[in-house]
Amino acid sequence: MHTTLTVFTLKPGHRRWGLAQMGTSPPTLKKVPGLKFFKLLGSGAANGFGVWPNFDRYGFMAVWQDVASAAAFFSRHPLWAAYQQRSAEQWTVRLAPIKAQGLWDGQNPFEYSSNALSAPADTPIAVLTRASIRWRKTPRFWKFVEPTSAALAHAVGVRAAIGLGELPLVRQATFSVWESAKAMREYAYKDATHREAIKLTRRENWYAEELFARFQVLSSEGTLDGREPLAGLLAAPG
Repeated sequence: MHTTLTVFTLKPGHRRWGLAQMGTSPPTLKKVPGLKFFKLLGSGAANGFGVWPNFDRYGFMAVWQDVASAAAFFSRHPLWAAYQQRSAEQWTVRLAPIKAQGLWDGQNPFEYSSNALSAPADTPIAVLTRASIRWRKTPRFWKFVEPTSAALAHAVGVRAAIGLGELPLVRQATFSVWESAKAMREYAYKDATHREAIKLTRRENWYAEELFARFQVLSSEGTLDGREPLAGLLAAPG
């Protein structure tokens, strides 16, 4: 099996189309051969971490039966061709799960055989944290998410960090890509703002459901905010 995440930014004039796809694309995606799990995700202001939506940027997370199924969709499917035509830029990363804990809509989509993977110490690592926030806890969550996200975006070793979500305010995810596992651990264990947010999460029971996943980044293609986040870190495809 095979996991991908694509972040795409729409061209001017396509906001209404992009927002409509959140409701109209899932029935089509459910029929795509080899697509085992998917989520269309919105984004927010301030690189995805703000409360207000960013109607120009979206994400598509997918778990595929195999690499061929993913390649067929991205190269030939009419729906994806429509996304490409309306996008100013796209960035796609191919991912292999290293560790995945928790649930996303009652399942762990990344708990498949490659979880046994042991990534080389110097390889780029991606981290996904996703949660359904309890409604009554949303004020506390958003009070702390802004400083935590600001710290993440400026952490040593971060190549990209973006906030994504299924529903505004209450179903949120953070996706970050790091130069190495060492850089990721340095931030996770030593950044005071991040540690405090984790403590509050547990103490105050913010989440009704949550998932944490760590991946080895296999490839990176396209641009995010005008640059290829992992330029120079991955070997060119053979």
